[in-house]
Amino acid sequence: MTPDMANGISEPAPALDRTPDWGSFGRPLFDDPGARALSHVGVVDVGSNSVRMVVFDGAARSPAYFYNEKIMCALGAGLSETGRLNPQGRTRAISALNRFQHIARGLDLPPLRVVATAAVRDAEDGPEFCAEVLRETGLVIQVIDGREEARLSAQGVLLGWPGAYGLICDIGGSSMELAEIGQGQVGKRITSDLGPLKLRDIPGGRRGRKAQIKSVMEELRGQLGPQRDRLFLVGGSWRAIARIDMVRRDYPLRVLHEYRMSIADIQKTARYIEQNDLEELRGQAGVSSARAALVPFAIDVLMRLIRVFKPKDIAVSSYGIREGLLYDQMPQRLRDRDPLIEACHFAEAKDARLPGFGTQLYDFLMPLFKSAPPSKTRLVRAACLLHDVSWRAHPDYRAEICFDNATRANLGGLKHSERVFLGVALQHRYRNKRVGDRFQPLYNLLDEKDAKAAEILGKAMRFGAMLWMRTDGPLGELHWQPKKRRLKLTLPPEAEPLYGEVAQARLGALADSLEAEFEVRFKKNRPGKT
Repeated sequence: MTPDMANGISEPAPALDRTPDWGSFGRPLFDDPGARALSHVGVVDVGSNSVRMVVFDGAARSPAYFYNEKIMCALGAGLSETGRLNPQGRTRAISALNRFQHIARGLDLPPLRVVATAAVRDAEDGPEFCAEVLRETGLVIQVIDGREEARLSAQGVLLGWPGAYGLICDIGGSSMELAEIGQGQVGKRITSDLGPLKLRDIPGGRRGRKAQIKSVMEELRGQLGPQRDRLFLVGGSWRAIARIDMVRRDYPLRVLHEYRMSIADIQKTARYIEQNDLEELRGQAGVSSARAALVPFAIDVLMRLIRVFKPKDIAVSSYGIREGLLYDQMPQRLRDRDPLIEACHFAEAKDARLPGFGTQLYDFLMPLFKSAPPSKTRLVRAACLLHDVSWRAHPDYRAEICFDNATRANLGGLKHSERVFLGVALQHRYRNKRVGDRFQPLYNLLDEKDAKAAEILGKAMRFGAMLWMRTDGPLGELHWQPKKRRLKLTLPPEAEPLYGEVAQARLGALADSLEAEFEVRFKKNRPGKT
């Protein structure tokens, strides 16, 4: 059995590939049979605090959320005292699952994959609940243990960060899981009872709760050993704390995925939570009342976690167990792809006027970035693929829409500063100058060097788009001599009519951004032609 067949995906032998050379990024895989099988998949997570259904769509390596609904059921509330699921939560969960099943049938989805975590696996009436769900809805619930929950959450992080390494911490209502990741693999995995719903029921008030957290965390350190790399935070309680941290810092980009915090930030936010009214913070941060009620318990866990493991930095992941379920079904060759580039290829194929031109544009302007590191050239590639996907927008607003899309889109594999880099580049694709003051706080996430590089990239795309003919036709050649500040454009004879006065003005604007002189030469077609 091949690895891909082991993942439940049977793939035909590859046909002769007549597509162009895709370079170091490789041919996009979103339209391959194995990837298409994952392009419209529904999963349901029956957690201790919430029940959520997600339908993934688009490029499987960087999926879009076609449908996303959450019901706060609190199945695990009171579990420590009664040993049973919360009766009201149980009723709400069955109602939610019945609704989700009807939606899935209406969308003509494959059978939903449903998993349940700590509350259902720990409750004495968990099997009875699963049987009732099957009877009432036809859904089969897979109850997973803590180590499997940790593995799936870690795989969710790998979906968004292919090269991620460090420690994953996934906090749910009734449990907290830790898992090591590195080199695309999940390592050691452990589970604990440090979920906010269980901590709420510990006797002795906050002192008793903190003593319990300290004791359990020391046991976890003993099992895992030193962990000094990045800490990835997965779970709704961590996201709520991150939202409050954004309020405290007046952070301009309210995107949780890849939001970074330091140990000092966490410590300041813990004090901020103690010193302010939680209901007011909830409103400012956009956190639900049910989630906000768990924040005081979760922040105590996080404070002890960073004290014990001392991570070098902290990143929030919006991807977790549900994305891990999708990642679990992927063949390895799809896992190995860059989620950003796959998503941009998908967007270009779906929305651009001339799909495939982005690769040609990238090759044309790469001489401007020949000394750039791979982390930068992938952004250049992404920008070129996205340069024309917003053409349907009103011309007066294209630059703004491009910036909004780049900075706030559901894209994996992007730091916040890289989102802004893409946004600025795509702004300059449609406009010489940056748009308005309302984006100024976001511009501040870029240093001066990267802001200038994004401007140059945008103006290069703006000029290159003027030479648009077909995906297999030569645009010409750019030659850039940075030490001499000389930019030379060589055009083939068939492109000469395209080099009109607007194109000339745009090339001049690019040269101005490079602080360079420029010249244009036309290749000879026949004797006497220059």
